[in-house]
Amino acid sequence: MIRTQIQLTEEQYRLLKTISKERNASIAEIVRECISHYSASRCLTSEDEKYSKAMDALGKFRSGIKDISINHDRYLAEDFKK
Repeated sequence: MIRTQIQLTEEQYRLLKTISKERNASIAEIVRECISHYSASRCLTSEDEKYSKAMDALGKFRSGIKDISINHDRYLAEDFKK
């Protein structure tokens, strides 16, 4: 792990301190967890991970409509009108 130093507002520090007591975890652990959640929610993943996830999704969904590759623009236009 890399050691770093940050500055927090008093309110941010109090919040971290409260959470750390409630969860019986260190403030550092709470900060690391917050960063992990933030990066996941912002989809901060590498291009390789994005590509891998896209490839994993291929073929997993079916609409039952046989002509989507031909009429996809028409279907999109119909859906956006709704």
